[in-house]
Order: sequence, then C-alpha cells, then structure tokens
Amino acid sequence: MLDFISPDPVALHARLRPQAVAAVDLATGRRWSYDDLDRDIQRAVAVLAARGIDRGDRVAALARNSVQQVILQQALMRIGAIFVPLNRRLSLPELARLMLDCTPRLLVADQDLPDLPPGCAATTMAEFAAALDAAQPAPRCPPHSGLDCCIILYTSGTSGTPKGAMLTSQFLLATAVNFNVLGEVDTGAVFLCDSPMFHVIGIVTQIWPPLLRGGRILVSPGFDAERTNDRLADADLAVTHYFCVPQMAEALRHAPNFAPGRWTRLKALFTGGAPNPPAHIRWWLDQGVRMVDGYGMTETGTTLGMPLNPELIRNKAGAVGLPGPLTTVRLVDEAGRDVPDGTAGEILIFGLNVIPGYWNRPEERDRAFTPDGWIRTGDIGIRDADGFISIADRKKDMFISGGENVYPVEVEAALVEHAAVREVAVIGIPDARWGEVGCAFIVPAPGRAPTPEELTTHCQRLIARYKVPKQFRIIESLPRTGSGKVMKHVLKQGI
Repeated sequence: MLDFISPDPVALHARLRPQAVAAVDLATGRRWSYDDLDRDIQRAVAVLAARGIDRGDRVAALARNSVQQVILQQALMRIGAIFVPLNRRLSLPELARLMLDCTPRLLVADQDLPDLPPGCAATTMAEFAAALDAAQPAPRCPPHSGLDCCIILYTSGTSGTPKGAMLTSQFLLATAVNFNVLGEVDTGAVFLCDSPMFHVIGIVTQIWPPLLRGGRILVSPGFDAERTNDRLADADLAVTHYFCVPQMAEALRHAPNFAPGRWTRLKALFTGGAPNPPAHIRWWLDQGVRMVDGYGMTETGTTLGMPLNPELIRNKAGAVGLPGPLTTVRLVDEAGRDVPDGTAGEILIFGLNVIPGYWNRPEERDRAFTPDGWIRTGDIGIRDADGFISIADRKKDMFISGGENVYPVEVEAALVEHAAVREVAVIGIPDARWGEVGCAFIVPAPGRAPTPEELTTHCQRLIARYKVPKQFRIIESLPRTGSGKVMKHVLKQGI
C-alpha cells in the first residue's frame, strides 16, 4: 500500500493551464508552456528508459543550470529513480569519491569527467537534450511512494566530508508549501533561478514553489552579478522572487549597474544559506528592497522565514522568522529540555520537510536525529516573545572565553557595521589565559585598511569586552564552499 503518492505539479498544471509559460532557459531563450514541459519530461522518461534506467537507479548530473536539468530531475522522479546533482566546483578526485558513494548508472555532464565507477555510462547534457527532442513521449509511469528517495544532495561539507542527504518528493512538496506560504507565492510568480542546482536552494527552493503554484521559472546558467542586476530590472522578465546567499547580494550591490529602483516587480530578495548581518538587511530596506532572511538546511529545506512586511523586517533585522506550516521547531539545552524565550538553545526540527536519512550512512542518522525523530541541526537559536527565531551560531563554532559563551555570528555582525569591513569571519583560537579568544579574519572594503585598534574600539561600543576578538588578520578573501558558506575549518587549519 502506498502511504503517500509522489506529487507531480507539472502534470497538474499541464491540465489546469496548459499554455501558461512554465520555464524559460535564459541562455538559449527557449520557452516551455506547462504542456510543453510535461511532454518533454515524458520524452526524457523515454530517453532514460532506453538507457535502462529503472526505479531506484541513480543518475548524476555535473552541469551548469538549465531547464534540461530540471526536466531530467522531474523525469527521474516520475520513473522512481534518483537524481544526484554534483557540485561542479569540486576537484575531479573529490567528484570521483562522490560517484563511488552513489554509484550512478549514468552521468550527464558538460565538463571534464571524474573517474567513473563500474557500471556507469556518461553522456553530455547537449546529447541528452538532443535525444530528448528526438524522442516520443513515453507512456505514463505507474504511481509510486512519495516517501522514497528521489534526490541525493551532498551537503556542502563546511566541516569536512560531504554526506548524501536523501530527499523525498514529500520533502520537495513540503518545502514548496512552506515557502509558498512564507514567501507569498501565487500563480503570477516569476522566479529567477541563479543558484546552482547542486544546492538545496537551486534544485528545490527556487524550482518547486513556483511550479507548485503554476508560476514561471527563469533558469540562468549561473550567477553573474551584472547580468542578474539587468534581469531583475527587466520589465519583460518581470521577476517577482529571487534567492541568493548573502555573498551574492553583496556582489549585486557592488556591481556597476546596481539600480534597485528599477526592480519594480520584485516582491523581495530572499536570503539564506549563511548568516545575514542586521546592518546589511537594514541597508537593503533603505534602498527600497525587502531583504527577507530565512533558515533551512539541505536536510530540512525551507524551515523558517521572515514575513514580507518592511516594518517587521526592520524591527527584527537579524531574525530568520517563523516556522512554515508543515514544520515544527524546538530550542533545547544540552539535556534536551526546551529553553524559555530569550535563551539560546539548539534548534531541533520535525515535519514533512525533514529527510529520512543519509545515503549509505545509517550511523549518521543515529547521530543526527533524536530517538523520537527530531533532527538536531547543530545550530543555536534564540526565540523572542513574538516567536521569531534568530540564529546565534553553529554549535560547533561557539567558543568559551573566560567561562563565557561567545557566538562568532554576533561578533561578525558587529564588525561588519564598520565601514572598512566588507566581509569577516570569526573563529575561536586557544589562549593560555582565557582558554579561547576570538580571531577575526577581515576582508577590507576597497581602499581601506582598518587597524586592530580601531576595530577593537568599534567592537567595544557594540558588544561585551569578552566577545571582542584579540586578533585581527587582513586577508584578500574568505574560503567558501560552492554554495557560498565560509569554511571555518580551513581558517582554523591556517592558525
């Protein structure tokens, strides 16, 4: 008996609004109506079946964003097979290790290939697209469980080795519902899809919410600050929703063609994936752009989100919002007891948007989940009296200085308010007197060279003295993962 049948919003809207534009590939200008997209997904089913792809098989992709990649994922889901988008920025040896982990039957790529595991064939994305155009649509596949894995998404590995999170179609649907409610998505929504499709934002959050509502996706090959600025200002594209990590938002504002006054159709700039300092959020509001921060993980999709109300965004800058309707959040202490409002606690999440586990790693599930099914995020949150949650820091990034807990995100938020600081990352380092102290890695604003003395004085006006870093290091750039997260373990290795 099927507990939950895999959802198929494209097939639904191919009947509800067949001629409505569903997708545009910005690299080629090609457009798909919902009827076109549904038919091409069935053509892809035929192409994959001809290659012997069956239920449970893995197909990996190593390619830039395209509508064809979305078609590939949707076709695999109809078959009951598993899509594995790989981070195209990884080295060939790193990719080979992931391929050995997921053992795909097929790799679809538009770049140099890693070593293929036994039984894996390879084709290019161009060859796949050509075969798709030449094929006849396959007969409809029988329904299958929405609780089965349909995507393996490797975590970004900020602390080391990536793990393969197993996403189900229930997860995809729940993430879409959560974001649609929090992000005010309707049938007229137009999402500009810049985020890479090897990231949960790229393959889930920027794709599934508009498709669920019968909206439109505009797929670009990847992020380019000047092109994105132009597209956000293009009245013909009429972009309503745009996702980015805070680093991408910074690139937009520093690009020479930055003109947010022309973003007349944009409801909000949605950020996630990394801490977004309150000073940055207020700056964007001053430009007339609602910067809406949220919280989620590869393992939980869209979990928390801020409302689109500018006054609330400003008053609660730094918060990541309220839980979506299909998820529940707890904040607990080290003993697993719920903490009161205003007290820091680890975020636990339960809901339809939570993965069942990790590919080939049952022991990781045992470590990541409580016995009653709540996932331990490793993030420390604080809930205010109105229920809005802010992220204090990663549990593993917190350090203790002189017996006091120090959360680097708070220190970073203070430092980034200094005009000479463009980017910053803070870590704890050993100290003979205090146990640990802060070390701040500073990427200065162009033409600026802040001194340790002025940064210390600046911090002392905003945060407690024990939180002020004892060391400041000026660097050209911060080491980041492919999805933009700072790799603090790399910084620690350089100490």
